[in-house]
Amino acid sequence: MTHRQTPPPVFPPADSAGASFEQLSLMPAVLANLRQLGYLTMTPIQAASLPIGLAGQDLIAQAKTGSGKTAAFALPLLSNLDTSRFEVQALVLCPTRELADQVTQEIRRLARSEDNIKILSLVGGSTMRPQMNSLEHGAHVVVGTPGRIMDHLQRESLKLDALNTLVLDEADRMLDMGFLDDIVYIAKRCPRKRQTMMFSATYPEGVEQLCRQFMNKPQEVKLTERHAGDKIRQRFYQVKNEERLEAVALLLNHYRPVSSLAFCNTRQQCRDLLKVLRDRGFQALALHGELEQRDRDQVLVQFANRSCSVLVATDVAARGLDIAQLEAVINVDVTPDPEVYIHRIGRTGRVDQAGWALSLASENQMRRVDAIAKEEGTEVEWHPLSDLTPASNQPLLPPMATLQILGGRKDKIRPGDVLGALTGEAGLSAEQVGKIAVAETVTYVAVAREVAVEALRKLNAGKLKGKAVKARLLDVEGEGKARSSRANASIKRRPPPKPAR
Repeated sequence: MTHRQTPPPVFPPADSAGASFEQLSLMPAVLANLRQLGYLTMTPIQAASLPIGLAGQDLIAQAKTGSGKTAAFALPLLSNLDTSRFEVQALVLCPTRELADQVTQEIRRLARSEDNIKILSLVGGSTMRPQMNSLEHGAHVVVGTPGRIMDHLQRESLKLDALNTLVLDEADRMLDMGFLDDIVYIAKRCPRKRQTMMFSATYPEGVEQLCRQFMNKPQEVKLTERHAGDKIRQRFYQVKNEERLEAVALLLNHYRPVSSLAFCNTRQQCRDLLKVLRDRGFQALALHGELEQRDRDQVLVQFANRSCSVLVATDVAARGLDIAQLEAVINVDVTPDPEVYIHRIGRTGRVDQAGWALSLASENQMRRVDAIAKEEGTEVEWHPLSDLTPASNQPLLPPMATLQILGGRKDKIRPGDVLGALTGEAGLSAEQVGKIAVAETVTYVAVAREVAVEALRKLNAGKLKGKAVKARLLDVEGEGKARSSRANASIKRRPPPKPAR
């Protein structure tokens, strides 16, 4: 293949999609770790991108959300590291704090075969001093948002002299959010001799300009596959504007999804919908740009833990979210951009799971619906609101609740310690304990809702790693205040209907 600066060659979806990672030039320990993590075969973006990235070539990759792109750039950047040098050798730029945190966690998982790799997240919303202290102790990989990375460069707390890999993740979104100048500033402070990998869901003119400016004969991988129709069942409902928010409650009571992501076009609509849902007894949380970082972290943890039934969010806030087992996406308003619609509904129906994509459209939004149908090449499936009837007279409560323990990585707490405390002195079964997330100073653990209050009591009365700990039950409705005893009630809920295949 002949390399050209502009335009780069386009690679179709590789025939090796679904092939084993064993075919790649990876160390045996890395392959063993991939098998342990459940990475058995490559996704299309991984199969097309990894041979290019591992060969050290610059790469532009375009693929939909949830395609496995983090591993597509993480494995090459990890293979480029010299672990004996405690200098920043790889930098990953992300548009949002949430995506940066997710990418950091995923790279840590993929790097487990090398014990001494240090991966550091530098994002806004947190104080600078702890980040500067961490940088003083050295890091191999830095993942961060452009604004905060630029702050550290200006303070000279972050040095990129040893950098060999630069990754721009969700480059199109970073441009949408106005980060172009920041990206230019950062890229100019990276060594000219480096590998640059850019991942973007779309390929607007601004992304092309970035390629010409910062990349050396990049190869392009462009995957155009759409969501499989047998995995995501799409339905549209025509509504009047004044009944739109109430219609969301009707959808939830009819379909009864365990976890739903409701997309709003504005922050105000987020606030209005949150009030409507809570007034009707739903355990709902909102995610938008006005939240403090601590509150954003708690919202995401509760939703990922399945201790919150509905997350109401704007596109900017939800960009890059990768929530496992998301049963439904609800478009409270039809977005004017068909590509955004495709990214929204792609949050459900992941891997081998099925999901619902439910959209509310008013009469003046029919052109938007037509544009979506044209983009997807499908017929729109319309249903009347009158079809929506409550599937149960019980409130829709999430199956889990989240405990927050005061103590984290700084206190040498590990997930195994928390699991041991809950299944030991607290008397829970392993099946009653869900996700455990250990942060710097706090730890979050999901437990079955019906035993949450008792688990909290025993945890506060017992010890963790030989020390007494303080824990509390995060409240979806009360801004983190202790939940009342009704959280201990066990609610039987039927499983959500499965989309037709």
